[in-house]
Amino acid sequence: MNIVYKYFAVFVLGFLVVYSLTPQIIKLALKWNFVDNPSARKMHKKAVPLMGGVSVFIGFLLLVSIVIVLNLHAMNMRLMGYLAGAFLILVVGIIDDRNGMKPFPKLLGQLGACLIFVYTNDMSHVLGHVWVSIPIILLWMIGLMNAFNFLDNMDGVLAGMSGILGLGFYAISFITKTPEIAHLTSIIGLMSMAFAGSVLGFLPYNFNPAKIFLGDAGSMFIGYFLSTMGLLSGNLMSQSKGNHIWFLIPVLLLSFATFDITLVSYTRRRDGRRISQGGKDHSTHRIGNATGSTKVTAVFVYIINIILVLVTILVLQMDSTLLLVFSTILFAVVFIFLGRKLDKIPVVIPHNQLKNPAKQEDK
Repeated sequence: MNIVYKYFAVFVLGFLVVYSLTPQIIKLALKWNFVDNPSARKMHKKAVPLMGGVSVFIGFLLLVSIVIVLNLHAMNMRLMGYLAGAFLILVVGIIDDRNGMKPFPKLLGQLGACLIFVYTNDMSHVLGHVWVSIPIILLWMIGLMNAFNFLDNMDGVLAGMSGILGLGFYAISFITKTPEIAHLTSIIGLMSMAFAGSVLGFLPYNFNPAKIFLGDAGSMFIGYFLSTMGLLSGNLMSQSKGNHIWFLIPVLLLSFATFDITLVSYTRRRDGRRISQGGKDHSTHRIGNATGSTKVTAVFVYIINIILVLVTILVLQMDSTLLLVFSTILFAVVFIFLGRKLDKIPVVIPHNQLKNPAKQEDK
């Protein structure tokens, strides 16, 4: 089979598996009362099933296990460790969705998933000395898991944008493929297409009005996948091109998630509010308040991420470190400008974000 058709087939199968499985997951979630109830900090007005992440993970796991093993015979310690880390973060998310978790135990679960990935995929020296590489990797992975968890706040936003980013990582693997690293880029490409197909197969049920949510299990798995793909892709590019500057490619590609968590953290800290508590003050909420439409907000976020993917592809095709650095700085400036504009849009501050509600109410 032509390799392009193989990748396309993986994408379609991932889409169909999750699209077919999700209605059954919805029924199961309702039967078990595994639902997200409405509250002041949430957008929905009625209970919504919360096991979407399970559906996405099952589709991804089936495709990766079957396709990669049968076609590339690559079920080795690295891939098993990768999937073990993904499964651990899924379980942590499920527990959090079901019973709620305090920040510290949740952080320990995220740290465990990161360390499994780092150890089994021999990533401890990717940026030089181990004492340099490990802290940066942990900050990158845990930061992005929480960033994508934060972004799962409006119908369809995270599922759609993560599908676009998954296709972006496939494009990276396709463009950077050389005979020396063909096997590794093929694995990254197939995993990315399996992931993209799975999350986009879930999107029809998650787009506004959502019939099911990803939950923390789904959003943290998405953060795990995209952060690890960033590390694996960046490592391959830096090795093949002989320059660590190419680690900026995943930084550029995933910059919208970084922008959102930075905006939320900055504005909450500045205004004396709790950073860790959920609320309606994300970039997506502010865009939604300006446009008056959840659907328009989702499409707006998709367009931003499509632009990021296209710019990433252009930089790789041009093979220019100067263009890479310029593009990264340019988007940083654009996001600072966008953040300033969005900061002026009024948002609803729920009671749970106030550090001292009594004093706040007296003002």
